[in-house]
Amino acid sequence: MIEFPKETGKRAVVPAPQLAARNSVMSGTHAVTDTGGPSLGGVLIGATGPVGALVVDAASYLTSAVLLRTLPESRPAPRPGESAFRLMREGWRYVTGHPVMRPCMIWATAANFLNAALVTLTPLYLVREAGLDSVQLGLVLAMDGIGALAGAAVAVRVTTRLGTARGIIAADLAGGALLLLAPLTTSAGDAYWFALGNAGFAFGTVIGSITTRTYRQTQSPPELLSRVMATVRFVSWGALPLGALTAGLLATWAGTHTVLWTVCAAALLPPLYLFSTGVGRHRDLP
Repeated sequence: MIEFPKETGKRAVVPAPQLAARNSVMSGTHAVTDTGGPSLGGVLIGATGPVGALVVDAASYLTSAVLLRTLPESRPAPRPGESAFRLMREGWRYVTGHPVMRPCMIWATAANFLNAALVTLTPLYLVREAGLDSVQLGLVLAMDGIGALAGAAVAVRVTTRLGTARGIIAADLAGGALLLLAPLTTSAGDAYWFALGNAGFAFGTVIGSITTRTYRQTQSPPELLSRVMATVRFVSWGALPLGALTAGLLATWAGTHTVLWTVCAAALLPPLYLFSTGVGRHRDLP
């Protein structure tokens, strides 16, 4: 996905100057599926019941597996004396020692933690306390995908105008501020507050995700690229189950509405952290 120097012997799938735009397209594709999935799920539950919706979901995974088997497979041969542990250690050392990639990884980990917490709380709060039915819930959940799609559409323009570093922080702060509207929803009649907050949070997070991913792809040494990407994903995605578990435990102890307010307010912390690091002193990621 990156344009390598000729001496590396690797081929470019996408030239480096086009990476940000192509990453935006990939994020936009994910956003479309995120938008359609919850909406369709709500309709399926209403039409066939929970069991029927689960059957359709299982069939979709089976179809995906069959289609993936048709892709060509190519695995590079490991170099002599090269262990998986050594490869992981090299990626970890590079990322944690990098003055930009390390804080960006911490930002992504915190954002994923909060996103997982929000995803866990959303159906609990909207169904049990706000009284939404399955179709209404699906529509509110779909706003996450719409916000992500909007963020993917304007990510390159935002970071070109504001700079890559300032663009991440500004978009994420705006998304966190909009997320504070979500707990204002108390019934199906004012669920638009939750929908708007959900969309805003996704909008800011996707711009940051596209920009930091592009930075890693263009600034990592070619021989370390796969290890850098794997390290960041392992750490940042590892926060997802922790965020979901934490939100569930806290909601059981303190109540869903209280924890929802806490999570929404905490969404302002990742961009503020990024601003406090060296990243915040630059217009563009250095």
